[in-house]
Amino acid sequence: MAMRPYFPKRGCTMSIFYRPNDGVAADFIPFYWDGAYHLFYLKDYRDVARHGEGTPWWHLVTRDFVAFEDWGEALPRGTKDEQDLYVFTGSAIEAEGTFHIFYTGSNPYFRKAGKPEQGVMHATSTDLRRWTKHPEHTFFAAPTRYEMNDWRDPFVFWNAEKWEYWMLLAARWKDRPSRRRGLTACAASRDLQRWEVREPFWAPDLYYTHECPDLFRIGDWYYLVYSEFTDTVRTRYRMSRSLAGPWRAPADDLFDDRAYYAAKTAGDGRRRFLFGWLPTREGEKDDGHWQWGGNLVVHELEQQPDGSLSVRVPQTIVAPFTRPLALNPQPRLGTWHLGDTISTDAASRFSLLTMGDLPQECLISLRISYEHPTANFGLLLRADSELGRYYQLRFEPARQRLVFDRWPRSWDNPFIVERPLSLKPGQAVRVQVLLDGTCLVAYADDRVALSARTYDHRDGQLGLFVAEGRARFEELAVRTREE
Repeated sequence: MAMRPYFPKRGCTMSIFYRPNDGVAADFIPFYWDGAYHLFYLKDYRDVARHGEGTPWWHLVTRDFVAFEDWGEALPRGTKDEQDLYVFTGSAIEAEGTFHIFYTGSNPYFRKAGKPEQGVMHATSTDLRRWTKHPEHTFFAAPTRYEMNDWRDPFVFWNAEKWEYWMLLAARWKDRPSRRRGLTACAASRDLQRWEVREPFWAPDLYYTHECPDLFRIGDWYYLVYSEFTDTVRTRYRMSRSLAGPWRAPADDLFDDRAYYAAKTAGDGRRRFLFGWLPTREGEKDDGHWQWGGNLVVHELEQQPDGSLSVRVPQTIVAPFTRPLALNPQPRLGTWHLGDTISTDAASRFSLLTMGDLPQECLISLRISYEHPTANFGLLLRADSELGRYYQLRFEPARQRLVFDRWPRSWDNPFIVERPLSLKPGQAVRVQVLLDGTCLVAYADDRVALSARTYDHRDGQLGLFVAEGRARFEELAVRTREE
């Protein structure tokens, strides 16, 4: 079903990177139904004194990923004496007119008492609004085989080949090297109430844990999405022509970098979208530690001819940016040629052109091409007049990568996030950058996404730069949304 035009109701939140006003959002659980995306998410108030301990599931509804209806609390958290003090990640499914949520009930106090900290739990609804929990359906990891405190993130789907429902779970072996115990467990059911644990779905001995499993099919390919909870903390995927595997890694198995996590997918039958979150940083500082939870970021997935997946910005997110801002090009370093096409020859130097101040929320779009050899080129964002501070979106042909960096930065905390990107001389790169407060997401060639935080520099200018080479900038525009 095609996505229908969305006319927001009064009281809707309009945002390109949604975050609740009274907390942060984590682990979105998307479910497409009747022309709308129902986004359940884990809400963290980060204020135990006022709101108590634990995380409930909250419920948003959207058709365009810009206007959100808040349907309120979907699954309330339990008490310290109940399994689901923390209502953690799961999935939603419809079966024979009833909606089902399978979720993780997590209670750290149970571990101290020698009971399983995590169990898989069940809730049902007939209208997607009012949910009834069924604690009698809770089941746990087999303690002789799996670690009993890691049994979470159930993803349920109908396996038409086996004529039964399958559930994928994040779990860990009991008896392997600690950092290699992560696996995707599997359970099966005919009635969505009683589950039989089967052999693991995927047990590669690669990670400490791979969280938030998600599975979908496009054409001949199945895709297994998971979030690696080891050293790099990123969302990855594997692909196979069969549910039985083998699950192979594409050349680039990431959708984004460190500032994008726990992403899961949903689609309308024609398009598929990836719903993850951009984490906050401690103290709202660029040097602060990454935190759990933040803002929603939605990428659109596209299948490539070889079966691999790429990401691009959803058209409904960029569509509202229709008001162009006047630009004021000012050469700062080097010689620039101005016009519809902006270019510079910086064969043995650094050249910089500033374009005026950036608003807090905007869409920057342009095309950039370069000649060989060129060391790097790109955009400065929120730069001050003396270039003592700025963010930098940098394209590096020699390393075939896109980098988000900043200045100044400490030597022991380089701050860099990056993505591999194919760059060829004379071949223009299409660039789109979404800025909203401290959230930044950049897209290159409708194939690569890179998310980042921008805490330390809240205002400043847009700049174009080239280091040791020649480059051309075309179709440059900065747009805001109509008020």
